[in-house]
Amino acid sequence: MDTTAGLLLAAGAGRRFGSPKALVRHRGALFVESAARVLADGGCSPVLVVLGAAADRVRAEAALGDAVPVDNPDWASGMGSSLRAGLAALAGTGATAAVVLAVDTPGVTAEAVGRLAALATPDALARATYDGVPGHPVLLGRAHWAGAAALAVGDAGAREYLRRHAPLDVPCEDVADGSDVDRPEDLPPT
Repeated sequence: MDTTAGLLLAAGAGRRFGSPKALVRHRGALFVESAARVLADGGCSPVLVVLGAAADRVRAEAALGDAVPVDNPDWASGMGSSLRAGLAALAGTGATAAVVLAVDTPGVTAEAVGRLAALATPDALARATYDGVPGHPVLLGRAHWAGAAALAVGDAGAREYLRRHAPLDVPCEDVADGSDVDRPEDLPPT
């Protein structure tokens, strides 16, 4: 059966934030817990969570439900290695596409994820936009996984691949906030 997987990138050390953002507690839950739930509630299955910095703490402290942790031993090299690790782990599944979400986007909702997931086909390539500004989540159909992985270097993730392949822009500002949290002062109010 065709499925749309969720791929949560949660491996970073959060240098600018001062600690791994996966373990930031906000509105009663850890970022990693909330983001994994958003992917599942948005219709993604399976949900894979790519871990790196503080992976043992995340495993011990986070209630990830049915989400499957994936280790990224190269996490320190940036988000690109996490995207590669996650896509490699998804290769053995029957997933048609993957909705990719960064752990530091707490304003992304299940509605935004669902809007992208509804477009899933093996050839799909789409990204959420917020008032015209590209953001997360991103939808990568299976046909794009190898190309996106090949261009995923440093902290760019899928950015270069998306720049070269003109994804469908999906406005989501009516259902979500795509702002990322780089520093503690960026946290939305509780």
